[in-house]
Amino acid sequence: MEFSKEQAIIEAMLFAAGREVNVKEFMNVLELGAEDIDKIILNMKTEYDAKNSGIEIIKVNDNYQLCTRKDYYEYIYPLFDNRAKPNISNAALETLAIIAYNPNITRSEIEAIRGVSADGTVYKLLEFDLIEDSGKLDAPGRPTMYKVTNKFMKMFGISSLEELPDLPRYKLDENEQIVIDDIIEAPMPERENEDIKENEENS
Repeated sequence: MEFSKEQAIIEAMLFAAGREVNVKEFMNVLELGAEDIDKIILNMKTEYDAKNSGIEIIKVNDNYQLCTRKDYYEYIYPLFDNRAKPNISNAALETLAIIAYNPNITRSEIEAIRGVSADGTVYKLLEFDLIEDSGKLDAPGRPTMYKVTNKFMKMFGISSLEELPDLPRYKLDENEQIVIDDIIEAPMPERENEDIKENEENS
């Protein structure tokens, strides 16, 4: 089945949009199913790769975006070197990693893992559009939950959170230091509402 016209339309849509375009947007315009859209774009990606094109199509969840190929970054960045660059501290990177591996996590849960306040780092990550509000936890106070954004996945070159590398499992020795030699599952902190439920059962 030939998709040359559809391929040209998708390319035009991606170029004109200058942003991520959801699969459903292509489906509505082309009146094709999601599988056909994915097949066309995969073929486009293969063609771009075959001719060493300066552009590429990346996928982030159910969205596609036309981008310059990262191999040519050194030739492109002088055009934009006056842009403000985010300064992400180690603390912010740690917090970002926790949120990436634990979607829909609350600030208090982040603090339970890191052992320090997360107010400043969470604010910075929101400002840089690397995390976003993902709703309210059904618990007293209705704390806000957070998840990483598509911008995070584009920045780290992944299409979905399933592509994140596996974390090492660990245990603590008698000095409360992490030991990697004997690997065991590391428990996550329980949520506030789970603690409350347990207290009610024991009362």
